[in-house]
Amino acid sequence: MEFVIKQSVLKDELGFVQGIVEKKSTIPVLSNILIESVGENTIRIVGTDLDVTIRCEATADIRQPGAMCIQARKLFDIVRLLEDADVHFTKDENEWVKLNCGKSNFRLAGVSKDNFPEVPSFKNAPMKLSAEIFNHFIQNTAFAITNEQSRFTLSGAKFVIADGTAKMVTTDGHRLAFVEKHLAENSQTESMDALIPKKALMELVKISRDSDGDISFGEDPNHIYFEVDGRLLITRKLSGTFPNYEMVIPKDNDKVAIFDAEEMKAAIRRVSLMADERTRSVKMTIRNGEIEIGAQSSEEGEANEKVSAEYSGDEVQVGFNSQYLQEFLNVVSSKETEAPVTENESEGETVRVKESHNRLKIAFEFKDGNAQTQMKPSGDKNYDYKYIVMPLRI
Repeated sequence: MEFVIKQSVLKDELGFVQGIVEKKSTIPVLSNILIESVGENTIRIVGTDLDVTIRCEATADIRQPGAMCIQARKLFDIVRLLEDADVHFTKDENEWVKLNCGKSNFRLAGVSKDNFPEVPSFKNAPMKLSAEIFNHFIQNTAFAITNEQSRFTLSGAKFVIADGTAKMVTTDGHRLAFVEKHLAENSQTESMDALIPKKALMELVKISRDSDGDISFGEDPNHIYFEVDGRLLITRKLSGTFPNYEMVIPKDNDKVAIFDAEEMKAAIRRVSLMADERTRSVKMTIRNGEIEIGAQSSEEGEANEKVSAEYSGDEVQVGFNSQYLQEFLNVVSSKETEAPVTENESEGETVRVKESHNRLKIAFEFKDGNAQTQMKPSGDKNYDYKYIVMPLRI
């Protein structure tokens, strides 16, 4: 095999693929990527960890068709440091590969294509959803996915699209993130209900982040296929039954406090420095006009801070894992809009007046200090977004 490709093009595609490749795999060939020719002017680059596969295509001058397998991380490290010029690849004897770019010359050890795992055959992708919606779903839910490998069915997101709505739900057993979007009429005729692994979600964000179009997707009994801007991501579905999340979403939280997202995030960040390292617990005392956040450690001391809030009612105390609050607030925090500027003329002088910023408010809904609480951006008409957290005993 022999081909020539622009360094900038190759660097971008390798950046997407190498995120999938296992750095330290018990199966050595999985640390490699497969590069093969497709037609006269296209190469296909494939990386896989057997659960998630990414396939990218790039324009190249194919001088001799064929295939080669090269160590993914090493190739990416080399290519990103090369000058912005044409990169010339030549496959040599015994799977060795020569790489030339300007005055730089490399010779890399490869492996036989026969050792590379077979990639699932691409099925059709009949459904479409904008990259913007998909990325919003993932950004607002992925942080609540469990990191415990033993809880297999919770190690991904439940994605449902049916009856004119799309929704994504994640949980780790202590908290739950839910986001739903009503779609345009007749925009979807197909439906899907599947569990998508967290790694696949993160890689989908990477390959679609700069896209202003749609992500096409489809499924077979074992896999889900996502296609965006000529790149294909294939992931195994998670098996098992996702918990009945509708039972967790509170229906009778009759108390509501509304606070500024950025102000609360900063306060919790400061106060949690004094939280117990094991429980990370902070205590929120909700009273008329304010929420007081407190934390203490028997060995290090204590801290408290007050945040103004729109609330009138009985005083309630609730305990939380501060990390659960911070991760939610980090995602939704401070979507400040650029304030309009008005001009007033007074005695020939122009006075520029900047109006106050529109800052994101959070509605904090609760019943008492023992039941699950619900948080959501106040006044968001585009998405139905809820974050439910189980309180700690205080």
